[in-house]
Amino acid sequence: MKDIIEKALSESLKIKESFIRKNASLLIRLAEKIATAFTGDRKLMLCGNGGSAADAQHIAAEFVNRFSLERPPLPALALTTDTSIITAIGNDYSFDDVFSKQIKALGNEGDILLAISTSGRSKNVLSATRDARQRGIYVAGLMGRDGGELKGLVDLALVVESDVTARIQESHILAGHIICQLVDYIIFQRH
Repeated sequence: MKDIIEKALSESLKIKESFIRKNASLLIRLAEKIATAFTGDRKLMLCGNGGSAADAQHIAAEFVNRFSLERPPLPALALTTDTSIITAIGNDYSFDDVFSKQIKALGNEGDILLAISTSGRSKNVLSATRDARQRGIYVAGLMGRDGGELKGLVDLALVVESDVTARIQESHILAGHIICQLVDYIIFQRH
């Protein structure tokens, strides 16, 4: 069991380090886009399935509550949290529409969507991305593997080059935390 632990740790550290080093400039660009949206009375919306849904909620909570600075709440919304909306859309239409209908109802030009998919192939995330782009919403994607179809649909692609879902998700939440820290710095500390 110690070998399992050591292997998981070693793989996680290696993949996260490679991902962050390759994408540092993109993380900065995304943080600047989010900070501009927040200071322009726009919001960040996030979506994903399973562990990626949990990551969407986690990142939204860091912005709405606080990350590490005492600061005013920032407008972030996980589209994964309203079970009545999700089940109504899934039941009446399709699970593929659970995020896109929320984008149509809540999204405005100048908002940002952070689409999270370890495979880059989640149909509901792809649908939300297409609808967001049509509404003038900037879309960033957190993906794994080769980025899947999502990679070609987003304005900014952050791809964790791994086939192991757990390692991809570990890198995604690290990226989320870094983005939160950078946005806080840009809005509340840089000047």
